[in-house]
Amino acid sequence: MTVTEPVPQSVRGRLALALDVDDEVEAARLARQLRPWFGVAKVGLELFSAAGPEVVQSLIDDGYDVFLDLKMADIPTTVNRAARVLGALGVSYLTLHAFAGATVLRAGVEGLAEGAEKAGLAPPHALAVTILTSDSDAPPHILGKRVAAALDAHCAGVVCAASDVREAKQLAPRLLTVVPGIRPAGTPTHDQARSTTPAAAIAAGADLLVVGRAVTAAVDREAAAAALVASLNE
Repeated sequence: MTVTEPVPQSVRGRLALALDVDDEVEAARLARQLRPWFGVAKVGLELFSAAGPEVVQSLIDDGYDVFLDLKMADIPTTVNRAARVLGALGVSYLTLHAFAGATVLRAGVEGLAEGAEKAGLAPPHALAVTILTSDSDAPPHILGKRVAAALDAHCAGVVCAASDVREAKQLAPRLLTVVPGIRPAGTPTHDQARSTTPAAAIAAGADLLVVGRAVTAAVDREAAAAALVASLNE
């Protein structure tokens, strides 16, 4: 797979590029370089804190769907009002932390939808973060409890480790499953205690894979991205 062999949108739409940098110029450079392989750009706390809401529009203008990963958790009114603002930015995905409970999740879901509707935009996807992939000590019952909260709040999906995808799908088949901590075989896992390979995540039933340092920190980013896409068919 090379840049001259276009990656289908059906593949690119399932790959989110994690732009975990603190500089908008660097984020834009990475986004443009890796655009042939990724259809979604993830903006986390680091980049959003450094660049602000403008980075969302910049990435949309570059052709990306934006996955805003802020893991919101506060009182319902605050989450609702903040999500309303973010929905009007045109994000496609927004994360809310499921540990805050169904009431907070529902407030975020409703605020996000309202913000998008008032701006004349398509409904975004509210995603409930179940258990962080850096957390290797979470008790087994937590996943089911948090998936249930996401369902009750009418979230569009959940964020979970690949090892939790099958259980999440059994509990809530209609929910999207988003898997971070994606690492091709042989690459460092960094702080992701529950990382997995792209092919394993897809085999488990993941709908959207989040890929960061395995590509962005590679010596040859384009080759790493192309190898990652090729590995999905192995």
